[in-house]
Amino acid sequence: MTESKLALVTGGSRGLGREMALSLAKKGNDLVITYLSSKEKAEAVVAEIRAMGQKAFAFQLDSRSTANFDGFFTQLTETLQSERGTGKIDFLINNAGTGIYKPFLETTENDFDEMMNVHLKGVYFFTQKAIPYFNDGGRIINISSGLARFSLPGSSAYASMKGGIDVFTRFLAKELAARKITAVSVAPGAIATDFGDGENKSDLKQNLISGATALGRVGVPEDIGGIVAFLCSEDARWINGQRIEASGGIFL
Repeated sequence: MTESKLALVTGGSRGLGREMALSLAKKGNDLVITYLSSKEKAEAVVAEIRAMGQKAFAFQLDSRSTANFDGFFTQLTETLQSERGTGKIDFLINNAGTGIYKPFLETTENDFDEMMNVHLKGVYFFTQKAIPYFNDGGRIINISSGLARFSLPGSSAYASMKGGIDVFTRFLAKELAARKITAVSVAPGAIATDFGDGENKSDLKQNLISGATALGRVGVPEDIGGIVAFLCSEDARWINGQRIEASGGIFL
């Protein structure tokens, strides 16, 4: 029997991260998910995955704080070595993040730094720390945003960081190629979750997005989880350095 591969999903306790983790588990992968403060929700996701017959673990992580990354990987690899016989990981999905909706003229330096630390700086250095623990032939999936292609008022700081993630992904694909580690960014369109205080659940946003989307609705988390699981499958082995937008055809 083939040993299950292991995926690490940051921000896997709810929303898109939860669906990514469950979709990966359905494909036969073991999971590590991280959470910032929702320990009970994270443990519920772990229980769902274990009920599928896969191994799963949850660890607290503040992805804005680079000073904690060494300790996180020490704890992670010790647990994995004990529970799976290897501390190596195969897939990293950089998903954790928060949203902000503020006009450019009202965005403060603190707002900007928050977006940078969680969406760009944190992802950059967390990935750097993760690479020594990767098996060759692994995959890195960075979660970008449709807002890196189209513009809606109030998202300049967030979208700027996601634009940086798309560029970063291409460099990862080039520089990690010797180890056959691929890198892809997935850019969801508007998804109805609690992200950004549930902005995309509002009637105003629902109407705007539905009218501008070819498939005529706002996205749901289930629309994204399967894409990430596919990209971590053998069928997606030749996709590398790409930005894949999953938005139902918004602003075509």
